[in-house]
Amino acid sequence: MATMPEVDDAVALVRAVQVELVEDLRGRALDPRAPSLLPSWSVGHLLTHLARNADSVVRRLEASAAGIVVAQYKGGPEGRAAEIEDGAARPYRELVDDVEASGARILEVAPSLPTAAWDFETLSVAGERQRALTVLLRRGREVVIHHTDLGIGFTPQRWRPDIVDGLLADALTGLEGRADRAALAGWLVDRSVAPVLRPWG
Repeated sequence: MATMPEVDDAVALVRAVQVELVEDLRGRALDPRAPSLLPSWSVGHLLTHLARNADSVVRRLEASAAGIVVAQYKGGPEGRAAEIEDGAARPYRELVDDVEASGARILEVAPSLPTAAWDFETLSVAGERQRALTVLLRRGREVVIHHTDLGIGFTPQRWRPDIVDGLLADALTGLEGRADRAALAGWLVDRSVAPVLRPWG
């Protein structure tokens, strides 16, 4: 069961990484058409995704407060992709304003949820049931990872320890399913080269 100290920590995490991202973006004049570090996605695609992801978090938090199971994005994966494509070509300042305003909305909504709502489950874009507290924590992770994906010098060495801890726990849990098991075992005991890992997440 989620506790209010856990919720407060999650809200503080999301606030901190959002502020860090927006301050970094405000200090730059990036070309929305420039490639990001994600294949086939430009800077404009990535920033639009961050904004629409924030909208999806608000959607799921509000649904959790109302006791309604919703999917993360209207229209599912196809709806998500269409929204990202539609918004990717906007001017840089408009993109940054969108990232800031949509992220701020999460911080307005989260404190209004009753304690019980934080354990209510809604559906991720992949169809996974996630409680509201997990949704909020994953938002913090989403911001940090995609801040890195912009390719502007925000590297994993700058990630907050709580982000690193959560990512390591999840990534290590799923590691066995991402590679040949014998190759993975050999690498872990320094008897073979690192195996090729299937995509994470």
